[in-house]
Order: sequence, then structure tokens, then C-alpha cells
Amino acid sequence: MTEPRYKRILLKLSGEVLMGEGGLAIDPAITARVASEIAEVKARGYELCIVVGGGNIFRGLAAAAKGFERATADYMGMLATVMNALAVQNALEQIGVDTRVQSAIPMASVCEPFIRRRAERHLEKGRVVIFAAGVGSPFFTTDSGAALRAAEMKCDALFKGTSVDGIYDADPKVVKDAKRYDTISYDTVLSANLKVMDASAVALCRDNNIPIVVFNIREHGNFASVLSGEGVSTIVQTLETPNASL
Repeated sequence: MTEPRYKRILLKLSGEVLMGEGGLAIDPAITARVASEIAEVKARGYELCIVVGGGNIFRGLAAAAKGFERATADYMGMLATVMNALAVQNALEQIGVDTRVQSAIPMASVCEPFIRRRAERHLEKGRVVIFAAGVGSPFFTTDSGAALRAAEMKCDALFKGTSVDGIYDADPKVVKDAKRYDTISYDTVLSANLKVMDASAVALCRDNNIPIVVFNIREHGNFASVLSGEGVSTIVQTLETPNASL
């Protein structure tokens, strides 16, 4: 039997993935479907940790642009990620997946504080660990938080679940013949400003040799398919030849 390419994975989800129609910030049915995708992957023996954004509830950068003091807005955004983490935990545990939430901002009444060694122990015991509240400091995005946690947990890859099936040279929703990359280098993502993740997150993954796999989490069964090498995705990694991504 072929060994899987990745064993320990960090899944980065945008908060918008949990949204329903009519502006419902956290849709229980959609959250349950996302949880089922995660449970399917967990059942295959992968060690899995998760970072969920908070943009479906509150986006600090957008609020700062409208007059909020930036640090305050970012802290509010971090609290939104805790709400999303608890929602995903609830959905996972309802289908029998043992889960722990760890927050970079201590709030002992609702979740554990982030402790790296404890998180590692949870993964070794087969639990899913959800990291909330970003890095615990303002001016950092949840993308940066995801890259940091992936490095700290020695993850084999960072999977970013989005609403598109990879990285394109133009917005595929606007440009009909936009080209999707199968693989692309970290440096190309940064130099071309492709906005897969923020620049600091991409650089952190590059410096720690953590591949970024961009895929469509909204497509049923796609998370497991991509892991098995059958689904559609784009892998951001170090390329041996400079023009391999072209």
C-alpha cells in the first residue's frame, strides 16, 4: 500500500465557508457538511488541525477602514474566530469526532489556551485540534496564524479550503479563460501578488518548506479526493526548475 504524501495537515478555512443564504453568519447545515468532509479525512488516518477565519462575523481590517481603531478591530476579529471554532467543534463532536479548541487568547471557560505540547498530544491521541484567535496579537491575519501553527505543529502541508479549485493567473469568476496552475512556486505567488494568502504567510511556509494546497472545500468530497491525488488543486511549493509552473 502506498504511503500517503502527507500525514499531519493543517486545514485553513475562511469564515465565509460557514455562511448560509440570507446573511446567516454560521449556518448549522453548512457547518455540518464541512464537518463531514473533515471527518472523512480524519477517518483515513490523517492527523488534522484546523484554523478558521472570522470574516463571516467580523473582519478587523475592513472595520479599521471604516473608522475602528485597528488593534481593537483585530481583537474583535479574533473573538469571531473563537465563535467559528466552537461551531466547527460542535458539528464534529455531533458526528463522533473528538475535538479540542485552543485559543491564543486565554478564555478558560470555553476552550483551552494554546499550548504547543498539549496540542501535539491531542493529535497523537487522534483528536482534531482547532486553533482560534489567530496568533493572539493584532496586525496579523488568520492566514499568518495558520502558517505559524502549521510550522509549530510540524505539519506536512497547509491545505487552504476556498470557493475556487486552485490558483489562477486571473480571477476565474471574471476572466473566462483564466489559467489554473497545477503547481507554482512560493516566489512566483509573492512576486505576482496572486493573493493566495498574505505575503507573510506564504513566506513563512516557504522558509519552513510547508506546501500550500489550495482547493475547493465547497465541493462535496473534494478534501479527501485532493489528499488521495484525485481532486483538483494547486500546490504552492519549491520548484526544482524555474519555469516549471509556466
